[in-house]
Amino acid sequence: MTNSFILSDWMQQQQVCIEQALSARLPNSTTLTNQTSQRLAEAMNYSTLNGGKRLRALLVYATGEALGVNLSLLDAPASAVELIHAYSLVHDDMPIMDDDDLRRGRPTCHKAYDDATALLVGDALQTLAFEVLCDNELSAIQQSKMVKVLAQKSGVFGMAGGQAIDLESVGHTLTLENLQNMHELKTGALIRASVALGALASENCDKNTLAKLDHYAYCIGLAFQVQDDVLDVTADTETLGKTQGADIALNKPTYPALLGLEAAQKKAMTLIDTALAALEDLPYDTRALAALAGFVVKRAN
Repeated sequence: MTNSFILSDWMQQQQVCIEQALSARLPNSTTLTNQTSQRLAEAMNYSTLNGGKRLRALLVYATGEALGVNLSLLDAPASAVELIHAYSLVHDDMPIMDDDDLRRGRPTCHKAYDDATALLVGDALQTLAFEVLCDNELSAIQQSKMVKVLAQKSGVFGMAGGQAIDLESVGHTLTLENLQNMHELKTGALIRASVALGALASENCDKNTLAKLDHYAYCIGLAFQVQDDVLDVTADTETLGKTQGADIALNKPTYPALLGLEAAQKKAMTLIDTALAALEDLPYDTRALAALAGFVVKRAN
């Protein structure tokens, strides 16, 4: 990075890195044989290489970069967390979940293919994520720690558990505490995993640094979901790349519904201020992490 850090330039560079890293790890024409399904492989690529912010991968790169990790060593963990995220979106969009027709401005996987293929795409992307974490130049100890973190933050005490609570909460009134707990798991857990994976790529990250980075990630993870809830009210379908008002239509509990729009927007900003404070005492160049925190609440989709 240069002294005049420009987030858009940095993001563009890292987004190129993650697209290349994902393309190299997904099944393609050079790796496919007649022993596997061409349709499944095609749908995996369709669901993963469809643009998006790549925030989770960016957090892996930003954290590792701050700690002095060679960027080439961050491709695998960045790819792994994006594969988990992609699988979660494919399943989330299915009729048995949120039943959405659009994702990033294109037909969702089950619309472009079919329900069974979408289900298998999610399964295949999830397992590929852990294969990727075990196939890189990091030490065996680092790999095992990364596998454990990603598994924990993706499972019943993380993303999957939060999604289950979300489904169970449709049509019910939640307290602010319950809503926050749901989103800490559903959205926040994988964002915390992203920062942890970037930190674990460094062999010299102490417990104090890990704790501060985790608090930063906790705050921006929750702020990300608050902003998502706000955008579901304020943005249009074309800008969002997915159906506007989907949460309202499904009668889902959201921050604007519980707090009001203005209070929800204020909460997101307060969380970002707390996240930035967690970075202040770290003896590293955390400009990318700080800029990404601001991006979380300034984004339009």
